[in-house]
Amino acid sequence: MLLVVTKASEIREMDRDKREKTLKNLQYNLIKRRGEISSGGALKNPGEIKEIRRAIARIKTVENEIRRKERD
Repeated sequence: MLLVVTKASEIREMDRDKREKTLKNLQYNLIKRRGEISSGGALKNPGEIKEIRRAIARIKTVENEIRRKERD
């Protein structure tokens, strides 16, 4: 099972490098899961793709919040 960061507060506590590493890891896992489906396989946990997509969105949202604060 994939460990997905669920809280924005956890993401805010991460340093920038860790956020980027987590984002790339999640994106890789999303591609991997979609590949499994397209090759005719079935996922053990069908909700996992949704969970990964939401985690990616949270990380990107926090990144934008931080950039806006730095810009102002």
